[in-house]
Amino acid sequence: MAEIQAQTGGTPQMIAARLKNMEADGLVARRPYNERPPRYEYHLTPKGQAFYSVVLALRAWGETWCKSPEEGLAVVYTHKTCGQPAGLGPLCEHCGELLRREELISEPSAAYIEERNARREAFKGGRIQQ
Repeated sequence: MAEIQAQTGGTPQMIAARLKNMEADGLVARRPYNERPPRYEYHLTPKGQAFYSVVLALRAWGETWCKSPEEGLAVVYTHKTCGQPAGLGPLCEHCGELLRREELISEPSAAYIEERNARREAFKGGRIQQ
């Protein structure tokens, strides 16, 4: 949960509440990975996996309308099926197949990695409000 908090700036209570709501809605399933202390990880359910096309649509909208073209893509996806850049989806711009999360290789840009690392460091340093 700390990584989610570092990247979003959300409070632990807000993140926990949203994860519980997503679990109640059947988007994720909670699985234990540590007994003492009890710790859980969340995995997408089939319903959650089916939501991926919505995530791709939001990404495409953000990449198109929320930044300048010279910034480039934050993350480039390669479609494992054809081995080519997938584009913004929902269909692979090379082979035309529907993009599925498990069939994509993500390659974050240097700027995106730098931004994520800066958020992580700010969180560790206590500069992100909780």
